[in-house]
Amino acid sequence: MSGTDANGGTDDTERTFAALAPAGGRGFARTWWGRAWLQALEDTALDGEQLRRGRRQAREGAVGAVSVRPGRITAVVQDRDGTAHRSDVLLQQLSEEEWDRFLGMAVDRAGHIAALLDREMTPHLVEDAAGAGVELLPGIGDLEPECGCEAWDHCPHSAALCYQVARLLDQDPFILLLMRGRSERRLLGELQVRSVARAARTRQEPPGAEAGTGGTAAGVPAVEAFAARDILPPLPAPASPPPEPGQPPALDTEAAPPPGVDADALELLAADAAARALRLLSEALAPGHEQQPLEAELTPHQDGVRLAASTTDSRLTARLASGTGRRPAELDLAVRAWRYGGPAALAVLEEEWTPEPEALVRARAALDAAWQAGDRPPLRPAGAGRWTVADTPAQLRYGRDGRWWPYRKERGRWAPAGPADHDPAAALADVLDEG
Repeated sequence: MSGTDANGGTDDTERTFAALAPAGGRGFARTWWGRAWLQALEDTALDGEQLRRGRRQAREGAVGAVSVRPGRITAVVQDRDGTAHRSDVLLQQLSEEEWDRFLGMAVDRAGHIAALLDREMTPHLVEDAAGAGVELLPGIGDLEPECGCEAWDHCPHSAALCYQVARLLDQDPFILLLMRGRSERRLLGELQVRSVARAARTRQEPPGAEAGTGGTAAGVPAVEAFAARDILPPLPAPASPPPEPGQPPALDTEAAPPPGVDADALELLAADAAARALRLLSEALAPGHEQQPLEAELTPHQDGVRLAASTTDSRLTARLASGTGRRPAELDLAVRAWRYGGPAALAVLEEEWTPEPEALVRARAALDAAWQAGDRPPLRPAGAGRWTVADTPAQLRYGRDGRWWPYRKERGRWAPAGPADHDPAAALADVLDEG
């Protein structure tokens, strides 16, 4: 985890890691970085006995939370009798000149900068850094202990702390660079600046020239181009969607529209497109939108009804009725159904379907259970999945989703009379009251 600066912001020049569970019988470090740290520690130790005791304490879980900052690691280590000792280990920080050589080496090697900008550290980084005169892993005398037990040199407590760091390096090798003097954020920022400058020089050099001689060969290595994806500044947070769609363009101008263009219809389509775009944008920005199922695409037959439901212009609805193959009265019923339940309600109005035997049994059982004995209105079948209440202008229709839709007979036509309900009695109640 990161520390917090005085202004409440994130300060990654100090990182604190919670105490780890006992290591058990497995190898103390799993990754190349953890094992390399242990190898360097054991190769440079002057007292093998202190290391063995420290390793045992670290394995038993005696090391508390570890604080890592440039040049220093700190933790409280407990003895078996419960005595606690604050232990610090100091590691020499790299000089500015050494950091300059390290950063130059990383930028010159596309593989390293690509990995580092992707927040990865490859083992070859140690060898190539050493070739540039920069030692990342500790050498003899690099680890200087300071412990509350007042030992003059490495004690079991400081050794246990060093062993615990190997496990932390398994989690995040960038800890090593922080101990050497650079936080991850600062390091990546400096790499980005150098990479941008290098790319700019590359673009300015004439084609065919060698690198470092005022020119470079045409093209950029693919791995370097891939690494540059993290050089660009982060995208800003998405803006909040507007509260309502914008006004469509006004097409009522002095100039007549071209032949065949209906300005009113075009305005309707523009306003509809703006409203749908706002809805889609709002849904896309809503938390958890990726788990929501995609809407089924509407057919032209359905979309014509949806458009008709969004306007009161009788001339436009007449055009939509003609375009969808309906008479005006049929489109009016379709619009009423759409407003009650969209495509599902439209299907109940216009499609007569035969429920599967199991669905039909469930439907009849729901009808029987919806009223107390003797109270159920007399129902007679009026087609597949439809029941009409005898001597009334009321009807129930069973939808494919298991819901009941109320209908009322108006001027000889069955018309949608309300939204659906899983309870047939509730769906029918308002229709019967009005009847």
